Amino acid sequence: MAQRVLTTHRRSWKAGVHLLAGACLLGALSDPGLAFTIVAPANGATLTSGRPTTAEVEASREAGLVEVRYYWYPEQTESLVEQGDDRAGKGSQGSMSTDKYWQKDSITGAPVVALPALTSTVDRVPPYGGPLPVPPDAVGRMRLLAIADISQGRLGRKTVFDEVFVTVQPAAELLAIDFETEKPLQLGRTGQSSAYGHVDSLGKIFELPVVGEFADGISRPLSSPSAGTVYTSGNDQILKVLPEGLLQIVGIGKTSLTVTNRGKQATLDVRVEVNPEPNEPPVAHAGAAKTVKAGTKVRLSGLQSRDPEGEALFYAWGQVRGSKVAMLDVNMAEPSFTAPYVSETRTFRFKLRVTDKKGADSVPAYVDVTVEP
Repeated sequence: MAQRVLTTHRRSWKAGVHLLAGACLLGALSDPGLAFTIVAPANGATLTSGRPTTAEVEASREAGLVEVRYYWYPEQTESLVEQGDDRAGKGSQGSMSTDKYWQKDSITGAPVVALPALTSTVDRVPPYGGPLPVPPDAVGRMRLLAIADISQGRLGRKTVFDEVFVTVQPAAELLAIDFETEKPLQLGRTGQSSAYGHVDSLGKIFELPVVGEFADGISRPLSSPSAGTVYTSGNDQILKVLPEGLLQIVGIGKTSLTVTNRGKQATLDVRVEVNPEPNEPPVAHAGAAKTVKAGTKVRLSGLQSRDPEGEALFYAWGQVRGSKVAMLDVNMAEPSFTAPYVSETRTFRFKLRVTDKKGADSVPAYVDVTVEP
């Protein structure tokens, strides 16, 4: 009897050890501190243009981590076709001008490959982090994307990512602000077309580049309201100011556009001569947010987009959050992609703009796709 009791106690003890080990393992796997996460700079931090900050990640859950690459994007800028690692070239640290370090497509002028601000391995201090250059011409809200390469042996590599949003402010004083366009601006003149190949028309939505000259000798793009820029139209019946620094042609005639930032101001005379045929701009609808598992084929839907006159629409999809995914049919109503591997739940955000056959554009619509492991 004593032997049977002792054996029972041993089994109970072993079972308790197994339960404790299982609980510890489950606790370790569920500990968000062990996932691949950007620790510094903190989300919402304020940084200074051109001054390095320290990048640090927590990645102890990721066995086989090879390197981490860091990329800067102005907020709402579309992710580029490829996040290049610059393996064939010289080290890319410091090559961080928002425009200068992007390679451009020779035909469309669109960015093709982004070079990293920092490529780091375990040998760096801190591991997989280190001094991170802040773009010298950055200003306003910026997205810092960190992509980690993980070795799978003979299976090759997989990647995981994290991202944070920060605000970048120049230390130098703003000396002057101005529109980077012809003066006066003429919209609708013969030969002038929109980005989609349509002649300027009522309802057309567009952006105007605005730059600021700072006391440190650097010109910085100030078109985004996140950089502190405020637009004012001299006549809302001719030129209307929309969110995100967008402008819309709503009438014909002469007006002016004023831009203000950090106490500096510039005014642009605008003359609009477009086809007077009334045209209501289309409305983009990027579909409902969804949650999917990694490896799932995801289909986005812009089918609820509409044109008040019932005209056919041109679709233009882009990605503004998350590591770049390969999207198919980006100029169709329903593009698709395969949800990538993620080590923990991550959000991918997509942007849709639609254009009618007369050249009128919609304001952007956004949709989030949450991908789970």
